[in-house]
Amino acid sequence: MARATPPGPADPAAIDGYVAGFAGQAAYPHLVELCALLREIVPEGTGEKIAYQLPTFTYHGNLVHFGGFERHVGFYPGGSPTSVFADELAGYVTGKGSIRLPLDRPLPRDLITRIVAFRVEENLSRMSERNRAKARPKPS
Repeated sequence: MARATPPGPADPAAIDGYVAGFAGQAAYPHLVELCALLREIVPEGTGEKIAYQLPTFTYHGNLVHFGGFERHVGFYPGGSPTSVFADELAGYVTGKGSIRLPLDRPLPRDLITRIVAFRVEENLSRMSERNRAKARPKPS
């Protein structure tokens, strides 16, 4: 019997496999909810993959990562959102680019939605800057 090929890094099924691996564990409901929310709010054309061993949504570069742990779900939007939204994140354990979402509290859906929208704009701005830099004439 042929062995199934594991999902590749650019295969959206990899994220579903990651989440399914937590079935029966405390983090599973939060992972399912977070994954569904992200799929609902990311722009059309957003990619899904496993990067840094974490489910990752990509939109003109990495957008956000997330992961399951014993006592929390990690949400990794990058460094700037943890600074920009610091006041609203005061009740959460944060690090440079990371937010711990405890399993004993509901997901902050509105905050996650605004963070993802911020990251989309940030990635679009970076893409625009790169395109402007490419279009500049090179000095002779």
